[in-house]
Amino acid sequence: MPEIRPDADGVQPLDPAQLTTYFVLLESVSLLQYRLEQQLRDEGGISYVQFELLARLADAAGPLTMTQLADGVVYSRSGLTYQAGLLEKAGLISRGPDPDDDRATAVTLTDDGLALIQRVLPGHIQLARRLLFDPLTDDDLHRLGDIMTRVRDHMRTQPPRSAAPRTRRRAAATPGATRTDE
Repeated sequence: MPEIRPDADGVQPLDPAQLTTYFVLLESVSLLQYRLEQQLRDEGGISYVQFELLARLADAAGPLTMTQLADGVVYSRSGLTYQAGLLEKAGLISRGPDPDDDRATAVTLTDDGLALIQRVLPGHIQLARRLLFDPLTDDDLHRLGDIMTRVRDHMRTQPPRSAAPRTRRRAAATPGATRTDE
């Protein structure tokens, strides 16, 4: 077996087992998300991220802020605003001022949104069970859950994208130029 050497930047390449695991994980997640997305579009006319937003709201004890939703689904502020606009236009959520924070927007699931979640959830569960859980033993399930929880928790040590400070840069390198948000 050839010796693995760091590249010019000193970064050690992935070993064969790491590379294989990396690609198997990404392919598995892509296949699962593709099939779940297909089921949600067929049965509810919604995307996977819209389902995530509605499901989080259905599971919450009350309204959630846009930031809480963005952090929970790991989605950009602008992307979430767009998706929330589509869901609001469809009558599945409502948005308004957060009574606890004037700067925040509270999001509430409507009765139609709850009805949609209740309609698509059984098929969603059946598909997830068939594709993800059926090939696993109980021991596999617990080990996979433990492993993925550690990985997720490690990744979550970095601030979520929605909470990251916005950077500023010069609009142009000309006299009198103003600074703008990215």
